[in-house]
Amino acid sequence: MFFVTQGTPSTGLFFSSSSSSQLTAYSDASWASCLDSRRSITGYCIFLGTSLVSWKTKKQATVFPASAEAEYRSMASTVCELLWITYLLRDFGVSVSLPIPFWCDNQAALHITANPVFHERTKHLDIDCHLVRDQFKLGFIAPSHISGSAQLVDLFTKSLPVGDFIRFLSKMGLFSHVPS
Repeated sequence: MFFVTQGTPSTGLFFSSSSSSQLTAYSDASWASCLDSRRSITGYCIFLGTSLVSWKTKKQATVFPASAEAEYRSMASTVCELLWITYLLRDFGVSVSLPIPFWCDNQAALHITANPVFHERTKHLDIDCHLVRDQFKLGFIAPSHISGSAQLVDLFTKSLPVGDFIRFLSKMGLFSHVPS
């Protein structure tokens, strides 16, 4: 199935009928990227098999003094979306394989997830820490590091060179299609 995007009628998302039902998530934050407010940009994209089914970019409500905190807040947003999609798929009778591969390019944020001790410097992330860490401990997500050059969410959160931009578009399932 091919869905056309607004403003570019020959470009759209392709949804394969033979795609798996495995969810995969990518989470990222562009730390302090707003020059006016120094707030970070949260971004995520979620795939069902090879099909992009959810994505978001949003300026964070709080300014964080470190990139790990902004990344962790982005991870929490992504986990919330994954929970909602999982509930929706279960309502449709689609079973979801757990744990869900969860890609993040920030080693410090991944360390906060795996570390059961709350550090003084991350105290204000308490609720997000519980959300992400609890889902990790329950086996819902399997957070892993991905290199910055392979982070698909950069398409939503950063300015990219043309080559990377086109490469990420195709990895997200966005293709040009000329109707016959």
